[in-house]
Amino acid sequence: MSTVKAIDPFDAGALADAVLQPVLDAARIQLSYFRGDTVVVTKADQTPVTAADQESERVLLLALATIAPTIPVIAEESMAAGVEPTIGDTFFLVDPLDGTREFIANRPEFTINIGLIHKSRPVFGLIYAPAIGELFVTTGPGRAVGLHLDPQKSAPAALANVATGILSAREAPGDGLVVATSHSHMNKATEDLLLSYKIRSRLPMGSSLKFCRIAEGRADIYPRVGTTCEWDTAAGQAILEAAGGSVTDLAGNALTYGHVSRGFKNPSYIGWGRRP
Repeated sequence: MSTVKAIDPFDAGALADAVLQPVLDAARIQLSYFRGDTVVVTKADQTPVTAADQESERVLLLALATIAPTIPVIAEESMAAGVEPTIGDTFFLVDPLDGTREFIANRPEFTINIGLIHKSRPVFGLIYAPAIGELFVTTGPGRAVGLHLDPQKSAPAALANVATGILSAREAPGDGLVVATSHSHMNKATEDLLLSYKIRSRLPMGSSLKFCRIAEGRADIYPRVGTTCEWDTAAGQAILEAAGGSVTDLAGNALTYGHVSRGFKNPSYIGWGRRP
């Protein structure tokens, strides 16, 4: 397990450095279960959960309690267990294993998501895909980077010490959009929405990696018509916005966070690359 210390959570670079080792600790827990005999339990909301979700969340919550002890954390499995901290203007949203269905199906497209919300907006995001070793993280206002990080190695002391690539969403190409689509959640309503756009190809995948593919300029749009939770999207929105893209509801308004009255549920949304 890692040793962590308190930092200024509004310093995105310092926060990224501080959470790297706990994220890798959580990743190793997940990989110890991946492609094994994992017991799957169905939660009250009819979504699946495994020991990998629960154990990795505990690691992340312990780390965040030290890194930013005054900031409450809304985390998926704690919420499912009835633990809902009181939030103010600033709080974390954590999905310890986004893409549990991909994990259960032995697909490597599951992620660890950490987002920081301030005044209803995502101001920091980290997404790590343990099985493919891809990390995406904001490091400052309007700046997000991507890099390969081996989950079996110790984290670098600072991201500044390793090679990173700046994430930059692209403008929509004239010959049609590349759509990041879901393996597990495509439905007729989403298909109907896509009829409004000129589509060149589809890039099917799981989890919040869809936001990341737009942020790095490999896809142009990610539509989701249906129910999601704020911990599913906060980190991805922070990263995509830092890369020049956006995440909006179907009326074109940016997604906002901290909606306690609706159980931290999101409206239907679209992730976009740069739009002229």
